[in-house]
Amino acid sequence: MLAGVLSLWLHALAALLFALLPIAALRTGGDRLPRRALAVALGLTALAALATAGIGAEEIVTRIAEALRTFAWLAFLLLLHRRAGEPRPPLALDTVYGVVALVTLAALVLECIAAVQGRPAGDQTASVALLLQMLVAVGVLVMAQALHAALAHTAGSGLRWTVATLGGLWLTEFAVRTLAHLGVPLDGLLLVARGAALVCVAAAMGLGLQRRGDWRVRMSRTVAYQSLTLVAVGAYFVLLALATSALATLGGTHARLLQTAFVFGATAAILTLVSNGGLRGWVKVKLAKHLFRHRYDYRTEWLRFTETLGAPGVAPLDQRIVRALADLTASPAGLLLVAEDGALVPGAGWHWDRATLPPTGEIMLAAHLETTGRIIEVDAVRDGEADPDDAEATPDWMRDMPAAWVVVPLLHRGSLVGAILLGRPALARRLDWEDFDLLKAAGRQVASYLAEAQAQQALAEAQRFDEFNRRFAFLLHDIKNLVSQLALTARNAERHADNPEFRADMIATLRDSSDRLNGLLARLGQHHRSRSEPPRPTALLPLLERLVARQPAQVVLIGPDPAVALAEPAALEQLLVHLIQNAIEASPAHAPVTLALATDKENAIIDVIDRGCGMSPGFVRNRLFKPFTSSKPGGFGLGTFEAQQLAQGMGGRIEVSSREGQGTRFRIVLRAAPAVEQAA
Repeated sequence: MLAGVLSLWLHALAALLFALLPIAALRTGGDRLPRRALAVALGLTALAALATAGIGAEEIVTRIAEALRTFAWLAFLLLLHRRAGEPRPPLALDTVYGVVALVTLAALVLECIAAVQGRPAGDQTASVALLLQMLVAVGVLVMAQALHAALAHTAGSGLRWTVATLGGLWLTEFAVRTLAHLGVPLDGLLLVARGAALVCVAAAMGLGLQRRGDWRVRMSRTVAYQSLTLVAVGAYFVLLALATSALATLGGTHARLLQTAFVFGATAAILTLVSNGGLRGWVKVKLAKHLFRHRYDYRTEWLRFTETLGAPGVAPLDQRIVRALADLTASPAGLLLVAEDGALVPGAGWHWDRATLPPTGEIMLAAHLETTGRIIEVDAVRDGEADPDDAEATPDWMRDMPAAWVVVPLLHRGSLVGAILLGRPALARRLDWEDFDLLKAAGRQVASYLAEAQAQQALAEAQRFDEFNRRFAFLLHDIKNLVSQLALTARNAERHADNPEFRADMIATLRDSSDRLNGLLARLGQHHRSRSEPPRPTALLPLLERLVARQPAQVVLIGPDPAVALAEPAALEQLLVHLIQNAIEASPAHAPVTLALATDKENAIIDVIDRGCGMSPGFVRNRLFKPFTSSKPGGFGLGTFEAQQLAQGMGGRIEVSSREGQGTRFRIVLRAAPAVEQAA
C-alpha cells in the first residue's frame, strides 16, 4: 500500500516537473534549437507520467501516451540533425529513426492485441511487446550517446548535460522493461524506483535547459553502423521469439524439439553469414552507397592510414606503405614497384607471392604513369574497357595475374618514385571518382614518405663517403709528412753517407717511416671501424723521448716530468707528429723546436714551441683549425684540424698562443690519470 502511494506521488511530481519544462524550453536556446519539438516531447512525457500516476502503468491508455512520448523524442532528436546546416540529414539517419519508430508502433500494436486477447493468451504477445520496447529504449540510448559524443567539441556543457539526462530517461525505461520481461511485476517498488528516477531526470533536464549551447551535431558513420547492427540484432531476437512462440502453438507434442532445432539452425545460419567476408564486404558497400553521401569516412580512414605509416616497429617502411594503401580499399595484398633507372622493378610486398613476379623491370609502364599520373584498373584492361594508352602500358604478366586489381602511381614533385599494385578485394568492383581521389591523395602521401626515405639513405651513403674521404685526406697529409722526412734524409745522405753514425740514424729513420706507412695502410683498410680507443693511463715522458729521438731536425725536450695522462697512445703520437712537423717547417734553419712537459692538479700539459714567423690573431681565430686552409705553400691545411679532432676525442683540448715574427706555442691539455688508475 505504501509503495502504491509513493509511486502515485512520485509520478505526479515528475508529471508536474515535466509540465513546467516546456516553458523553459520555449524561452531558451537560439535559432538552431528545435524549441517547439522539445516542448512537445516534454509535454508528452509529463502526460505519460500523469497517466501512470492516475490510471496505472498497465493500462492501454498509458501505453499509448508512452508511445506518443517516444515518437516526440525521436522527432526532436531527428530535428537536431536537420538543424546541422545541411538541406537534409543523410539517409542513414532517416533509416535509423524510421526503424526505431516502426518498432515503437509494432510494440504499441502488440500491446493493444494483448489487451484485447486477455489472459492467458495475451501474456505471450505482451512479452514480445516488452522485447520491442527494450529494443526501442536501446535505440534511443544509442542516438542520445551519439549526440553527446558529437557535442563534445561543438557545444557548451549545458547542452551536453541536457542530452545526457535524456539518455538517463531512456536508461530508466530500458531497466524497467528488462525487469518486467524477467518477471518482476510492474508495480510496487519497481514503479517507485521509476518515479524517483523520472523526478531526478526532470530536475536535471531543467538545470540543463537553463544553460545555452550550440546545437550543430553530426552523426558519425561508426555510430550509424552500430545502431543498424543493434537494430538488426534486436529484430533477429524478436523474429526468433515470434517463431518459437508459433512453434509452441503449432508444434504439439514435438514443440520443444522443433523449437530447439529452429534456434540451432537459425543461429548456425547467422554465424555462417556473418563469417563470410564477401557478404560483409557487399553489405558494407551497399550501406555506404545508399545510406551516406560519401563512400568513405575520411577522418577514420586517414587516421588509420597515418597510424600504419607511422608504426616503425610493425614492419619496414616499404611494407607499411603498401599495407596503408591496401587498407583503404580492403585489399588483402599489395606489391611495391620501385622506380629504378627509368623502369619499375618489384620491391617489397605485403601478402604477395614473389614467385609470380617477373625478373625484369617495366619501362613502358613507368613512363606512362609518370607522364599521365593515372590510376590503372587492371579489370578494365582485361575487359577491353580501359583507355588505349593504359591498356598498352599494362604488362602481360599483370593481366594474366588474377590477383592484380589496381595500379596506383606514386608521384613526388612530378617524378615517379614507384607504384603500388593492389590485390583484388573480397568484393571486387569498379572504381568511381571518390576512389580515384582518395587513392591519388594517398599515393602522393606515401610517395613523399618513400622519397624522403630514399633521400635519407642517399644522405647516409654520402656521409659514409665523406667520412672515408676525410680519413683519406688525413692519411694523405701524414704521407706528405713522411715524404718530407724521407726527402730530408736523402739530401743529408749525399753529404754524410760516409759517416757510420749517420748511416745508423738513416736506417732507423727508414725503419720508422716504413712502420708508419704500414700503419697508415692498415688505417685506410679499416676505415669503416672506429679509429679511437677508450683513453687509458699513458706515460708521456717515454712517448716524447721516442718522438724526439727519431726527428732528423733539432728538437729539444725540457721539463722531464713523469706525467701520466688519460690518452690513446697512437692518437697522441699522431697528434704530436703533426704539431712537431708544422713547428719544424715553420722554424728557421737550425732553430730548435722545444717540447715542454708539465703537470698541474688536474691536467698534463705538453707544449710544442717554435721560433718561426708566427700567426696573426685573426688567422688563429678564424682559419687555423679549418680544414684545407694553410699558410704554407703546397700545404693541405689538415694537420692542425686533425690534431684538434684527436685531442677532443681523448677529452682534451689544444690552446694556441702566437705572435707574428716571434713564434708559436701549441699547448696540448690532457686529463691527468688518477693515482688509482696509474697503480692499476
